[in-house]
Amino acid sequence: MKKVLIANRGEIAVRIIGACAQEGITSVAVYADSDAQALHTSLANEAYALEGNSPAETYLNIEKILKIAERSGADAVHPGYGFLAENADFAQAVMDAGLTWIGPKPETITALGDKVKARDIALAVNAPLAPGTDGPVAGPDEARAFAEEFGLPIVIKAAHGGGGRGMRVVREMSEVPAAFESAQREAIGAFGNGECFVERFLDKPRHVETQVAADVHGGVVVLGTRDCSLQRRHQKLVEEAPAPFLSDDQIATLKKASEDIFREAGYVGVGTCEFLIANDGTISFLEVNTRIQVEHPVTEESAGVDLVRMQLDIAAGKPLHFTEMPEPKMHAIEFRINAEDPGRGFLPSAGTIEAINVPTGHGIRWDSGIRVGTVVDGSFDSMLAKLIVTGTTRERAIRRARFALHQLEINGVATVVPFDRMIINRPEFTADEGELGIYTTWIDTELGEDLEIDPEYTQGLIPVGATAVPGTSVTRFELEIDGTPRRIGIPAAVFAAMGNGSTPDVGDEDAAPTGVQAPMGGVVLKVNVSAGDEVSAGDQVAMLEAMKTEVPVYAEAEGTVGEIAVQEGDRVTAGQSLITFA
Repeated sequence: MKKVLIANRGEIAVRIIGACAQEGITSVAVYADSDAQALHTSLANEAYALEGNSPAETYLNIEKILKIAERSGADAVHPGYGFLAENADFAQAVMDAGLTWIGPKPETITALGDKVKARDIALAVNAPLAPGTDGPVAGPDEARAFAEEFGLPIVIKAAHGGGGRGMRVVREMSEVPAAFESAQREAIGAFGNGECFVERFLDKPRHVETQVAADVHGGVVVLGTRDCSLQRRHQKLVEEAPAPFLSDDQIATLKKASEDIFREAGYVGVGTCEFLIANDGTISFLEVNTRIQVEHPVTEESAGVDLVRMQLDIAAGKPLHFTEMPEPKMHAIEFRINAEDPGRGFLPSAGTIEAINVPTGHGIRWDSGIRVGTVVDGSFDSMLAKLIVTGTTRERAIRRARFALHQLEINGVATVVPFDRMIINRPEFTADEGELGIYTTWIDTELGEDLEIDPEYTQGLIPVGATAVPGTSVTRFELEIDGTPRRIGIPAAVFAAMGNGSTPDVGDEDAAPTGVQAPMGGVVLKVNVSAGDEVSAGDQVAMLEAMKTEVPVYAEAEGTVGEIAVQEGDRVTAGQSLITFA
């Protein structure tokens, strides 16, 4: 393996580029137009344009990525996480092209990516499991029948996805039809397959997972545990390793189940087994993620391993260096620094990074895909960076986290930093052994809208109503250089600075609204009104999908709907007109 193409973006692309540099491997980056000046494009040895802005045009486009692999002379592909990382067709296409796939075999991805098949594998090895349907359900009636048999609450899950996408918890029978349709719609949009199954939902559970590695020689080892219970909308916010407050018996159960599942699946590579632990101690297998996890740094810092380098070694056919789970050397906590405003229900934020003050000091790690000038436009995931702190004990790690978060400043977009500063001082999070109060729905259940964020922290502005987010496109034109036609691309921000662009006209800020505009870039999921409808300020008029999140759009003033400028499935930019008042 001499040249690795990284089919991803952001901080994970930067992380893989760093691992390649350490091993003396040439790295190849790919980028969407909006990422033309991104950090990963400048750090890689080579970078190639995918020519487009949407995920489908860029990081999900198998044909484009393989053409770049051929053009660049890459001999391996690392998918990172998200996008095509758990796409068996992509893995097979990479291998069919004669390239090394840095991940598990396509058939393993298929088996474990289908949650129903993954449950079957877990059942085959007697892993702990909550009751669930034998396969995908045909519709909300079957979901209701399951709930009537096993009781509420239930969880409806996409059969072919992960990351909390296509997942809805149902606590009332009347909510089943709407929840099923919502989960199915999100599953189709995220994974191209709307099949869903149903499980008994463990109320107020902890989310605990194991980091597992397996080589081509039959070696399988669990490298440690993690707790990822602090979540909102099934998306993790804070993770730590090792998972605190587990008994020796629980650790042994998690370890054995994970090893057995990986062996039964014929897994080769680095992956994660996820479990739920109910407040009575009951353990239930959740799923296997056939990729590197966002939260992998806490295991690296806790166990003293390099998981990305381990991926490269396994793909190269090398044996594992571990035969048994290593004892944790440190306690590590990771904070996902997302472009989301906790004061507005974690609504995704867009804009340009104007300034960053990165924490420094012993035991502080900053994994980032951003720098000053980075444009966050809503086309992709909201995560900007990860702050990882370590200490010899959990208490020391928490103290170090307070210091690090006090240093951290990001201006230009709203971020979750105020929430992180609040949570690191909450007694539910800092509790001593046996008193842990955090569970997977704790934010929604206990905090709701009242987050009590740090009043001294000044958030960056969300450009709601802006006619455009600058720097999110590339101007392309043809040039002939020494008799050879070349296609040149210049980022819009640079093009404007050269005197060939213009500043968007945002109009008179005091003028009465003439309609409703998109608060940020995204895809129109639903339009809730029709021409002639009367709307009041605060009425929801549409639903967008931005940064993997469903974002409701509200009218800011009353009016009569005149023209509806968009329809379901349209991609819109920040400030684009959705509805015009008559």
